[in-house]
Amino acid sequence: MDKKQAAALPLSVYMITFNNSATIARALESVAGWADEVVVVDSHSPDGTADIASKYADLVLNLDTTSQPEKYQYAQDHCKNEWVMFIDADEWLTESFKREAGEILHLASASDGYIVDRRNIYLGREIKYGGWYPDREIRLYRKDRGGWKGGIHAKVHVDGHVGHMKNHYMHTPYTDTAHQIRTIDRYSEAYARDLFNAGRHFHLFNMVLRPIYRLFRDYFFKRGFLDGIPGLIILASTMYYVFMKHARLWELEKADGGKKRVQ
Repeated sequence: MDKKQAAALPLSVYMITFNNSATIARALESVAGWADEVVVVDSHSPDGTADIASKYADLVLNLDTTSQPEKYQYAQDHCKNEWVMFIDADEWLTESFKREAGEILHLASASDGYIVDRRNIYLGREIKYGGWYPDREIRLYRKDRGGWKGGIHAKVHVDGHVGHMKNHYMHTPYTDTAHQIRTIDRYSEAYARDLFNAGRHFHLFNMVLRPIYRLFRDYFFKRGFLDGIPGLIILASTMYYVFMKHARLWELEKADGGKKRVQ
């Protein structure tokens, strides 16, 4: 890796990957040289992801696990700086975001973490309405005050004051609708498993009414229709995802037949 810029922030950026060779270079180019340290945790990707990562990252590790929270926490634990930030391999940072983050770190912020807005590019269009907007979560935080909690949709939780950054970063969640459906299929199964192991039970009204609720909330109240055809596809796929995670919970209960659940 080329020598880092003298003005690199006292910040560790970390990322988890698996078969992300198509997008990882742009993600890492947006942080290399800007952050003092870049850590990537792969899971022996067969598509050359780790080779690309090694061109940009200071540390590339491998961890074989099906638990995303475990993998994220493992990456965080290997960061050396007080402040850390995670980005995914299909995301990248804007220049305005990086300037604001630099100000936060140089001014010795009183906050322990920051919620950041994410802008999604989907089917060639920036999504500005509906269920994907605003898309925000904690991304920048003090390592000793934050950690990962939750199942398939785990998030960083910070013990302390959390601020909100003004600028956003970018995200391309899917390459096409086929990629989207494959991801929904994987996530709905994992989410149903999380519900099942947590002792949650199937209820028909969740499977029937929650997708309808998303129709009214995301497409009408949050004006998803203003995002055109991409907005309509997002709505349909979201309703399908909500329906399928409850259908799969029912399927797990039926297969379980009253047996004790694995906690």
